[in-house]
Amino acid sequence: MTKLGSMNHLRLTVSDIPRAERFYSVVLGFLGYRLVERSPFRIAYAAPTPSGNLQWMIFSLLRKGSSSKHDRYSTGFHHLAFNADTREQVDALHDVLKKIGATVLDAPADYDFEPGYYAVFFADPDGMKLELVHVPPEGSQQYWRERERNGVVELDHLPPGY
Repeated sequence: MTKLGSMNHLRLTVSDIPRAERFYSVVLGFLGYRLVERSPFRIAYAAPTPSGNLQWMIFSLLRKGSSSKHDRYSTGFHHLAFNADTREQVDALHDVLKKIGATVLDAPADYDFEPGYYAVFFADPDGMKLELVHVPPEGSQQYWRERERNGVVELDHLPPGY
């Protein structure tokens, strides 16, 4: 296994640090992250990776005078998808999201992005789109073999979740 190309950290700007901490402590805690840094202007979560390094999610307070309205269809961040080991984990996070009153954009469902793709889509308190997805390794391997054989998929329509 190589860590080349794997994620080291993602840093997002939020409008309210305490509100972000309440939300992300639940969601990222479910995903195995731990809150490791806190200030009035920033919070940071980390989780160990199979390579031995940490993977970080960092949230910074927006600058005064900046717009706090997030638009995933403008240039910039669209959404972030986390992996799950099982479909049951996707369902369990969906239950957690409902319990904390989070905005669920799309309840758990099957999608045709890769064989076996099963995901829940939700929004953080600032409206940033997040996803928890389970794809069985065989599904990803099948997709990869098809791309090696047939090249790029040319779509003539907008995929679901666009």
